[in-house]
Amino acid sequence: MLGGGESGTGAAVLAKKKGFEVFLSDKGKIKDKYKRVLKKFEIDFEELKHSLRIINSADEIILSPGIPRYVPFIKDLIDKGVPVISEIEFAARFSSAKLICISGSNGKTTTTLLVYHILKAAGLDVAVAGNVGDSFAMRLAEKDHDFFVLEISSFQLDSMFAFKADFAILLNITPDHLDRYGNKFENYALSKFRITRNQTKNDVFIYNADDETIGKLLETQKVNATIIPFSLEDKAFDRGAFLKGNKIIINNYKNNFTMTLEQLALQGRHNTYNSMAAGVQAKLLEIRNETVKQSLSDFQNVSHRLEYVSSVHGITFINDSKATNVNSTWYALEHYNKPIVWIAGGVDKGNEYESIKELVKQKVKAIICLGLDNSKLHEEFGGCVDLIIDTESAMDAVVTAYQLAKKGEIVLLSPACASFDLFESFEDRGNQFKAAVNAL
Repeated sequence: MLGGGESGTGAAVLAKKKGFEVFLSDKGKIKDKYKRVLKKFEIDFEELKHSLRIINSADEIILSPGIPRYVPFIKDLIDKGVPVISEIEFAARFSSAKLICISGSNGKTTTTLLVYHILKAAGLDVAVAGNVGDSFAMRLAEKDHDFFVLEISSFQLDSMFAFKADFAILLNITPDHLDRYGNKFENYALSKFRITRNQTKNDVFIYNADDETIGKLLETQKVNATIIPFSLEDKAFDRGAFLKGNKIIINNYKNNFTMTLEQLALQGRHNTYNSMAAGVQAKLLEIRNETVKQSLSDFQNVSHRLEYVSSVHGITFINDSKATNVNSTWYALEHYNKPIVWIAGGVDKGNEYESIKELVKQKVKAIICLGLDNSKLHEEFGGCVDLIIDTESAMDAVVTAYQLAKKGEIVLLSPACASFDLFESFEDRGNQFKAAVNAL
C-alpha cells in the first residue's frame, strides 16, 4: 500500500484479513488514528520514507488517490508491468454488492449521501463509502452489504482498470485538479468518464444531459450501459428526469414520479440536479414513490456545503469550505441575492476564474483572501471589486469580513481552492471558520 490515510489503511486491513502479506509505506507522517489501526491488525508499515527495495518486490501496488501515477518510482513500477491499482478496485474483488458509483466535479458528496438516505429509508441493506466517510475497503473488511453507494473521485478512477459500476452516476464535468492533469481539461474529463469503464448492457449510466462536456464525450466514447439522462429542461424523456414548470418528473417506463421543487430539502439549481440523479437511481431500484418523496424532502445536507453558521448583528455567515473549485463557487455566488463579502483562496489548482467574474461584479462588495499566495486572486478580480484584503488565518478572515459587512449582507466562505497551504483539509478550514464566527 502506498499512502497511509483512509484509503491505504482500509486497503491494508482488508488485504490482511484476506490473507495477503501486507506492507504500507507513506513518505509523510501517518496520523495516530491510522497507526493504531495498523498496529491492531499487525500490519507492517513505515512513515516519512519509501523503502524502494521493499516496494519494488511487491506483486501488486494499491495506490492512495493522493499520489499521482506519474511519480517517477511509480511510473517505473508500471513500466515493469507491476499492477498499480486503486483501493476501490482492490476492494470490489471481495464484494458481491451492487455498486452505485457517483462522480462529478461538484455535488458528488451530497448526491452520494442522498442516494444512501433514500435506500436506507427503503429498508435496503446499504452502506456508504469511498471518497466520503470510511474507505470502501474498510467498510468491506467489516461486512459486505447488498448495496454500496460509493463517491468516487477522478484520482480514484485513474487507477481503476477491471472495476465495474453496476450503476454509474456522472453529475457534471467542470475544470478542477487541472494541475494533476497536465493543465489539460480534456485529460481531466476523460478521467471522470472512466466511471463508465467495463459497464455492460446490464448496467446503467445516469448522466446530466445539460452538461456539454459529458454530451461531447458520449459522442466520442463508447458506453455499453443503458444510458439514462436527467435535465432541468422540459425534455420529456421516456426514461430519466426532467423539469416541467416547477415539477420534477422522473419516468421509468410506466412507473412515474413527480415532485415540486418547493418540496425538495435541497434548494438551488445545482441541488435540483443532485435530487434528480438520486431520484432516478431510486426509481431504477423500484423504491416506492412515497419513500423517495419523503427522503428528498427531509434530507439534511452535508457540513461545509452552503452551511448556515450564524447570524451576527444581522450579518449571515455561510460555510462553503467544500467549494474547492471555481464551479462550486459559481453555484454559491449564484445562490444568494444579497451583497456578499467573499472569503476565497488557498492552493490554486490551475483555476480559470473567467466564468465567475460577472457574478463577482454583480454580487461581491469585497474579497477577503485566505491563503499564503493570493497574487492570482488580486490579478483576476482587481477590476471587479474595490477592496481585496489578504489574511492568513480563519480568525483574521472572519474578523475582517465582519468589519466590512453590514446588516442584511452575507459573509461567504467559498474558497474555490484547495486548503492545504493553511489547513489540514477543507473540513479543518470550515471548522476553523465556524469557530471564528462563533467567537465573534
